[in-house]
Amino acid sequence: MSSTASPRGVAAPPSKAAGILYGLGLGGFVDGIVLHQILQWHHMVSHVEEPTDLGALQLNTLADGVFHVTTWALVLVASILTLVSWRRGRLAPSWSFHFGLVVAGWGIFNVVEGLINHQLLQLHHVRDDLGGPLAWDIGFLAFGVLLIAGGWLLHRHGVHRMSTHHPGS
Repeated sequence: MSSTASPRGVAAPPSKAAGILYGLGLGGFVDGIVLHQILQWHHMVSHVEEPTDLGALQLNTLADGVFHVTTWALVLVASILTLVSWRRGRLAPSWSFHFGLVVAGWGIFNVVEGLINHQLLQLHHVRDDLGGPLAWDIGFLAFGVLLIAGGWLLHRHGVHRMSTHHPGS
């Protein structure tokens, strides 16, 4: 088993990658489960192929499924990275370090999803059931930016706490 200890024998700090990937995947789950399934505001391609008949609904359901598999894969990769990191002797992250990255990752998901799928490709909008009003799409992007900013601040607080923590204090 390899070690990521520094030359002074201190374990390497935790990786940021797993937290960001958890956030991307979990942000996708929130979008897919809450907006697609529970609220039924839109499906993955509902602006392109409005689900008004069985064939269009099947296409939208398939696209939603591919989306969910992708978000599940992000969470799986994050879990693997976490285990590999710990097995290599890296420090476990503090709650604020890790949770801040998860929240920031969710925000990154929202911004990327909002810019690419809502604006650039026009695959769907936040509220396709209302004709895709731009205000909902802008609100989704703004929420994503707030998640990134808040998550990053929380993460930085965790970095600061880890760097000022002295064993035994």
